[in-house]
Formats: sequence, structure tokens, C-alpha cells
Amino acid sequence: MRLSKRVMCNPLDLAYRYQDIHFTTPVGSGKNREPRRSVHREGADPSIVLYRDRFYMFASMSAGFWHSEDLLRWEYHATSKLPVLDYAPDVREVDGALCISASRKQDNCPFFRSVAPLSDDFSEVTPGTFPFWDPNLFQDDDGAVYLYWGCDDKTPLYGVRLSDTFRQVGEPVPLIASDTTAHGWEQVGEDHVAEPPPAGPEVPPAPYIEGAWMTRHQGTYYLQYSAPGTQFNTYADGYYTASAPLGPFEYSPDSPFSSKPGGFITGAGHGSTFQDRHGNWWHAATMRIAVNERFERRIALFPAGFDDDGVLFCNQNFADYPFAVPDGPFDPWTPPPWMLLSYRAVATASSSASGHQPASAVDEDVRTWWTAAHRRSGEHLTVDLGADKTVHAVQINLADHRLGATAPPAPDGADPGHSGHSWRGIYPGRQPTEIVVEMSRDGMEWTVVHDSVGTGTDAPHAFVVLEAPLRVRFVRVTGGRMPFDGFFAVSGVRVFGEGDSDAPRPVRARASRADGRTARIEWDAAARATGYNVRYGRHPEKLYHSWLVHDRTELDLRSLNAGADYWVAVDAFGEAGITPGHVEPVSGQPTSQ
Repeated sequence: MRLSKRVMCNPLDLAYRYQDIHFTTPVGSGKNREPRRSVHREGADPSIVLYRDRFYMFASMSAGFWHSEDLLRWEYHATSKLPVLDYAPDVREVDGALCISASRKQDNCPFFRSVAPLSDDFSEVTPGTFPFWDPNLFQDDDGAVYLYWGCDDKTPLYGVRLSDTFRQVGEPVPLIASDTTAHGWEQVGEDHVAEPPPAGPEVPPAPYIEGAWMTRHQGTYYLQYSAPGTQFNTYADGYYTASAPLGPFEYSPDSPFSSKPGGFITGAGHGSTFQDRHGNWWHAATMRIAVNERFERRIALFPAGFDDDGVLFCNQNFADYPFAVPDGPFDPWTPPPWMLLSYRAVATASSSASGHQPASAVDEDVRTWWTAAHRRSGEHLTVDLGADKTVHAVQINLADHRLGATAPPAPDGADPGHSGHSWRGIYPGRQPTEIVVEMSRDGMEWTVVHDSVGTGTDAPHAFVVLEAPLRVRFVRVTGGRMPFDGFFAVSGVRVFGEGDSDAPRPVRARASRADGRTARIEWDAAARATGYNVRYGRHPEKLYHSWLVHDRTELDLRSLNAGADYWVAVDAFGEAGITPGHVEPVSGQPTSQ
């Protein structure tokens, strides 16, 4: 099969469910005080398994699940037999069946079983015997079943063995807790910088330790977990290892193994690690938008693996660029086939709402968006690449702009127990996202490359791969019917292909330890570079971590582990490709705090 047929781009283009959220704190003052309400999509905490030659993905706030034969095309399947509002649904295969559970902090959590999920045969195995949050089931090679759970800024992750009826065998064991004095990546805040407290003594806020997932590989148990919080760009997954399923566990200084703090969409925490039918490893994770509400999120998929020393890793270099999903064994460090051509391109529109100008659609930030000034079909956005370029694909990312003003109330809902929410409901049906994508060399004659008008397609992150590359300068996106008849709003028109200029020259990093958890990375600007990918790791040949930046030549890397040595390289990239940087040691002592 041709490459163009097996390429995808994060975030995954799923028919994420819309939800209707009412907040406890109203807005306004006096007689004008009104309840706060937000209507937006959410999909998070993905749990993926390969079961009977098909992939099944369960995710928060989905009222169902997705399934796929190839990891490329996912089909949504609704079900009313599973709890709709229970967060972080977990799915694992136990004794030849899919077993599903989800989160309830106050009430006992039920377990469900299915052997034919597409036939909606979910049945309750047990009504539950104890409450938990962010569960993960794991069946060991000897048939024993364990449950791991936890989601708190005070308590650790726990584990316990379960009986055949999913009841506890013995007392839960506290397994891992946060240690921000040594683990830089667990520090809360944007770029790991906490906001100052409004008043009183400055006490560093604690991270949420959550999202357990267990993987056994070559006799070692890898207990994966998330920190510091889903609303931050630094949301990531780390891990501990042990020789037994309930420990004792030892922290891996190669944590976090999944981290994406830079780029178009950030965050890569609370996910699942699994193998495909060819033996390739993958890691699915949660990505952050958090504009309409802090739990506004998406799902991503990354190549992963274990190296010869047993180190768990993810390839998150250019992790929101196109990448190939092979139909066979592959190298997880394969670079993207095409580069971004649209960063800071000139963008114009038929109209624009105040504060949402066309430039917001080409700034490589999912949290900003262009919005048409009117709620009507035919509004359009045009991107001028500046010259003819070879285009292979385009990703159109839609945004949810003030849908609370047009969406009807969700038909059913409840208080799911999240602080700040007084009520939450999920809309049951699809919402059409009609767009027409055209390309042109001169801005006069246009070629339609994608048209979803009248198809009923629900594609909030449509990734359009051209049948054959085109030489074009202009890309135009026209909106048709939008969800809840809302505004046409676009957070990213991302054009991928091959530039005609030379690749940037290599750059050399200057890296020094500021303290045990922080390094200052600096470099000189390179001609023709649109950005830089800072790679780092604990061995000069294992730079497994990365942080992508634009328009800057320095980075305070606050995600290090105290007591560990690091090496770093800064790769310059542009429309013509990626130029690897020189690998340099981070100078200074890696002392503990």
C-alpha cells in the first residue's frame, strides 16, 4: 500500500463527543449573574487493547468506544450499557474477555465484561466492592489479576490483587507517590512553573499522581503513571519498575517516557501502552486544549518501545506532524515524511470575530483560533504560502467557539463529582463538520481536494492526504454546516509537504545545570529554521525526550531528574527538513535538591 494511504497526524481525528457543562460559580454581578455553561468536545485517558485482531479504545466522556482494524481509521460505537459519566474507563483482556471499569471516588465501582463488544454484549460482572479513580486492570502470565488506581495530589497510587469476582484479595498496597524535589517533570504549572499563590505563604502546589497503566516486558513490571496535571502543557507519563506486580517499585530516571510540552498541541499523559499485531509498541495519551474548560482534551498515538537495556520510550519528535503507520514491523524513530509549510503564513478571511483574527489559524497553537464573524455557511479562510510549494497533506483543526449560546441542553446528565461542575451531560449524536478544502497556484483557479458537505462527516481534526502531491501557493477552507449551527472556527490550517529551500544549518547547544532539576539550554539562530527541537536524555545515544519550540533560541528545561547526568542536542528544522544538532553534555553537577 502506498505511503499516502497509511499516514496519520495527531491529534487523532475522532468524532469526539460533545458535552454540556454547568459550573457552580456564576458569572456577572447583581441581577445580571448567570450560570456559567460550556459546550465543547472532550476525549481523554485513552485505554487501547488489541482484542481478537481488532483495536478497541475506551476514553473519558465518550458514551461508547472506538474500534479499528489498522490504527488509522477509527469507528465510533455507542453503548448505553456502560456508565456514561464515569471518568477514565479502563479496558483490558482478562481470561479471554474484555473487562471494563471506570472511576467513582465515593461509590463502589462496577466491573463489566464483553466478548463481542460490537454486539453490545456488555454485562455487569459485579456491582463493585470499593471505590477507586483512574483504574487499570492487569492479568499476569500466571492468570492472577491486579488492579492499580489513584488520582490525587495527596495520596499515592495503590495496587491490589483481585479475585475471580473482582474483589480485593488482601489489603491495597501503596506503591508510588510524587517527589517533586527530585523529579523535575512532576512540578506543576505551564513549563513546570507554578502560578504564584493569591495570598499567604508560598507553598508549592502538589502534582496529581494518576493514570496508572501496567505493562510486563521480559519479566519486568512497568507501572506507568501521569503527572503533574492534565491542564498543563507538561502533562506526561513516567514509570517505575519491579520484579513483582505489587513491587517494591523503583523509579526510572528515564522518566518521563511520554512528554510533549511544545508544538501545535501539547500534553502526553494518562494513556496506555500496547502492541500491534506485528509486535510494534505504541503509546496512546491525552493532549491538552483546556480553553473552554480545563478538561477540554484530545487523544494522540505515538510510536513507542523498549531499548536493549529495558528503557521504555516514546518517539515524540514532531509528534503532531504526519507519521506513517506501517503494515509490518517498523523503526519507531522514523522521522516525519513531510514538513510544515504554513507556519506564520499570511492568512485572510471572509470575516473575523473580534479577538479571533486569521493569523491565529497559522500560529501553531491549538489554543488560539480564527472565528468567522457570522454564523452562516460560506465563510472561508485562505492561507498564502508565499510561493509555490509541493503539498502532500493538510490538517484542518476546528475549534468550539461559544457553543453554549446555540446548543440546546443535553438530554441527560448528572453531577459526576468533579469540583467546579454542578452538572454535566453528553450529547448522544454526531455533529456535522462540513468543510471544503481547495488549492490554487494563482488564487484564481481552484482545485477541490476535500469536500464533506452533505456527507454527515464529524471530523474535528480532518487530515487530508492528497492522492498525488500538488504544486500550490494558496489553500482555502470554506465552512458549511457546523456543530449546533455555530460559528466556523479554525485553530489550525496546517499544510504539510516539501519546501524548495535548503535545510537549516546545524546548531550547537550550550547547556548548563541551573539546579538538580533544571538546565538552561541556549543556541544561535540558524538561517531558514522555523523552529528547533530540543532533544535530551541520560546517554548521548539515547536522547529519548524532546521539546519543540518556535521563534526562540533558549529553553529552561525544568523536567530533569536530580542526580542524573544528561546530554542534549538542538535540531534545527524548516520547510526543507530537519538538521540534527551536535550532542553536548549538560555541564554542572546533577545534585539532588
